[in-house]
Amino acid sequence: MEHVVIIGNGISGITAARHIRKLSDKKITIVSSEAAHFFSRTALMYVYMGHMRWKDIEPYEAGFWKKNSIDLLQDYVTSVNTETKQLHLKNNEPLSYDKLILATGSSTRMFDWPGQHLNGVQGLVTKQDLEALEKIAPNKEKCRRAVIVGGGLIGVELAEMLRTRDIEVSFLVRENAFWTGVLPQPEATMLSAHIASHGVDLQHNTELREILGDADGNVRAVITKEGVEIPCDLVGIATGVTPNIAFLSDSRIEIDRGILVNEYLETNIPEVYAIGDCAQQRQPIGKRPPVEAVWYTGRIMGKTVAQTLCGNSTAYSPGHWFNSAKFFDIEYQTYGWVFSEKKKAEEETHFHWKNPDKEICITLAYHKASRAFLGINTFGIRMRHEVFNRWLEEKRSVDYVIQKLSQANFDPEFYTQYYTLIQQEFLTNATLTA
Repeated sequence: MEHVVIIGNGISGITAARHIRKLSDKKITIVSSEAAHFFSRTALMYVYMGHMRWKDIEPYEAGFWKKNSIDLLQDYVTSVNTETKQLHLKNNEPLSYDKLILATGSSTRMFDWPGQHLNGVQGLVTKQDLEALEKIAPNKEKCRRAVIVGGGLIGVELAEMLRTRDIEVSFLVRENAFWTGVLPQPEATMLSAHIASHGVDLQHNTELREILGDADGNVRAVITKEGVEIPCDLVGIATGVTPNIAFLSDSRIEIDRGILVNEYLETNIPEVYAIGDCAQQRQPIGKRPPVEAVWYTGRIMGKTVAQTLCGNSTAYSPGHWFNSAKFFDIEYQTYGWVFSEKKKAEEETHFHWKNPDKEICITLAYHKASRAFLGINTFGIRMRHEVFNRWLEEKRSVDYVIQKLSQANFDPEFYTQYYTLIQQEFLTNATLTA
């Protein structure tokens, strides 16, 4: 019986295992040192905040794995020998495979700051990260202040988590507003004000220079690049993630930032595949980055590689870009491409509408000459994914999208509707610029 071994039990690896089992009777072994069972990584923050328990974020009951003949091995892979088709493990004998799927995910990116080795310096990516956070910051008595370095989704999640326990938070962001590397300036400015309104000491245009420790090796303060010392007990690193590929450095598997794969998620070694955060596309797909640390793309890769391993060779096709998140009280959705001022092309232009009284806004991106609709960001307004996906597929104009915008509404029945106001401002803006 053919033996498929999957390294990593995140959404990519587990999806691959589930779909291989649906399609075949292959022997499946999942190896992970992080946790005994798959859990919802996006729900980690809600465990800390008290909204969920650990057992609530395990989507499958304990008997699921045995019932589906999926073996779970909690161990750490130290190296891969692709010539003998064996994995070398930290705590067990070598494990042989016929086909190997690398789904090792990512970890917090560090930048060699002095003091980053101290107790109390951490990211928020793994189960172990959350367990460490519970020890360091169980309450405001033990953790008086935290400093978060960076931004993005992990940074704002960590800030919200800590504020629910009344822990003081200083947030160091090197840009002039929150997440300007991704968002247009009006949205970033609105989010900065919203984050600050939750009692976060949000410091723009500043960076970390050094982390200071006490005699016991614990964090006691940070120094910014401006030389300002901020006392703290925790330093949360939110400067992005990097693929977990160090254990492959002596293997024959080609790596760059991630594990290099083709459109079928195949590495340079036959019968070895890579999916999820650790995979790097040799040829980027459209405007997507070569490495994508995104939950839903990992899930698509898992389903795709399962088809290929079971005889139906299938190319990875993630479709149109979309994502969603929450920034404290503001829900965010994006469909298509809406680039920041730093990244948008010359031909991309934006229409931005904001409610004058509430933190609700949208930004529509479109081609300046052809008026082709490129994408939309929404804050505080829920939209339907399938509608925008269809409009992007049909290559609709921005004028069509504005006219039909209410068809994409996904807000509950009694929510205030803003589509007439948005349409009126768009028409006024078009008249003024004509």
